[in-house]
Amino acid sequence: MSELFKVTIDNITIEVPAGTTILQAARKIGGEVAPPAMCYYSKLKGSGGKCRTCLVEVSKGSEKDPRPMPKLVASCRTTVMDGMEVKNITSEKVIDARAGVVEFLLLNHPLDCPICDQAGECHLQDLSYEHGKEGTRFEFQKRTFHKHDLGPYIQLHMTRCILCYRCVFTADQLTNKRVHGVLSRGDHAEIATYIEKSLDNDFIGNVIDVCPVGALTDKTFRFKNRVWFTKPVDAHRDCDKCCGEVQLWMRGDEVFRVTARKDEWGEIKDSSKGSTGWICNECRFEKKFASDWTIEGPTQVNRHSVISQGHYVGLKKPNETFEKVMNGREPRLFMDIHSVSEVNKPEIQLSLIHGPAHSDDFKENNKD
Repeated sequence: MSELFKVTIDNITIEVPAGTTILQAARKIGGEVAPPAMCYYSKLKGSGGKCRTCLVEVSKGSEKDPRPMPKLVASCRTTVMDGMEVKNITSEKVIDARAGVVEFLLLNHPLDCPICDQAGECHLQDLSYEHGKEGTRFEFQKRTFHKHDLGPYIQLHMTRCILCYRCVFTADQLTNKRVHGVLSRGDHAEIATYIEKSLDNDFIGNVIDVCPVGALTDKTFRFKNRVWFTKPVDAHRDCDKCCGEVQLWMRGDEVFRVTARKDEWGEIKDSSKGSTGWICNECRFEKKFASDWTIEGPTQVNRHSVISQGHYVGLKKPNETFEKVMNGREPRLFMDIHSVSEVNKPEIQLSLIHGPAHSDDFKENNKD
């Protein structure tokens, strides 16, 4: 049995196995104690340490060495020590540093949320709303790139990219041959394919799910609907390529898009078979009918976003008090509106008109 370390994060103490990072320990506590992360992804080896949004203050290194760490550390890359004390939202240094990181991430990011398909489920939107500042000090021209089609199903809008490298790690670890990565350096760095190659691997569609912003989008869903107008439901099918467990984003009986199932941190869940729930391109792009799937029920969305609004699972309607007071009798309207109105024709009962009232149902106003 592995050794357990006690670590205190925002005055909450928890025991975790040795080798656990501060971010993983904070996620076990949950809520606002867990720092945000834009580049770290628990399912991808080597991810983390690039965006710096998960910076925390270590006020006590350990029981053996209680000295505080001199600088803020990346919680996704720093392992806990026995007796360590960490400050996240209780530290003014962390709050100020995180606001600065958000400002850097937004320097070249376009303000196109109203036309971006990621709006409503964008981690950068959540981050800027919760940890950003009201205004910006950036007065120069933003960096821009041309849009690229990476095959028949994926479009790359590099102008929105924050270089988190998640898609690169996904392609490197999930596909047989990676054909895209980071080209150039510094302000010219961009995610791209070498000589405009297409991404045609059976599992390459998962780069859409891991992208925290709207840089990689599903071409079969672009500009078709807003995510908060759709209802996510869990569904599955027998697939010989992947786990076949997905989320269908539906409006009525129409399936607008198919994605992998995600947890409260925006990461792909493990499937019922125990492996990571990556899905293949066939399930994602080609199975767009409800009849293709076995629908399990509405997805329990627990992220603080507009997607979680308007889901009427377990809704309890308030009791109508009038019927209780009046012994079950429904309310009736006693006033005859024709006696006080000079607009409606007395012989016309508007409630009996089939469809909306027409101008012919009203008499013309008297002209002086």
